Amino acid sequence: MDVTRIIAIRHGETDWNVATRIQGSTDIPLNETGRQQATQAALGLKDEAIDAIYSSHLSRAHDTAKAIAAHHGLIVHTEPDLQERQFGHFEGLSWQEIEQQHANDARAWRSRDPHFTPTGGESLLTLRHRIMGVVNVIAAQHIGQQIVIATHGGVLDVLYRLATGQTIEAPRTWHLGNAAINRLIWTPDALTMVTWGEQGHLNSAALPRPA
Repeated sequence: MDVTRIIAIRHGETDWNVATRIQGSTDIPLNETGRQQATQAALGLKDEAIDAIYSSHLSRAHDTAKAIAAHHGLIVHTEPDLQERQFGHFEGLSWQEIEQQHANDARAWRSRDPHFTPTGGESLLTLRHRIMGVVNVIAAQHIGQQIVIATHGGVLDVLYRLATGQTIEAPRTWHLGNAAINRLIWTPDALTMVTWGEQGHLNSAALPRPA
């Protein structure tokens, strides 16, 4: 059967995640917790058969991918189309600041209007089209193999919806945890979910003890 197994993982934590600031296409690095999470994710996947690793070009995702690649002797293939949704004038603002400074835009954003486009950013429809395209291209190159895609919360949200038949407008009821492991099956006809939000690797016991 023509299938590609995908391990999709969100980058580790950043300071802007903690501050609830919109990162989007802004290149915010992992914080100390995020670097630890990347290490834990890498250890959690070290015994998996992984044939290729892809990542967004943004450092928070790319550094998460590099931690995983180090256990498999692989390079990280950088794919800019795996980057987070571009949020334009929202980027750098906290959720509260968006509500206060851009009330009308905030309402459209919260309602998941698929056509709403932050100034200088992307609509949900544009994001979905971008993610569908890049995942189809990547997965088609690895039929019969397992790959890792290190990416962002908004990208994973699209993948979840595609794999479960959720509409763009549907309220999100699933978790998009930093460094959580999500498993999908791709075929030329469909994307299906295997497991979502694995977090058992994210504990101190998963880290090597100091000598």
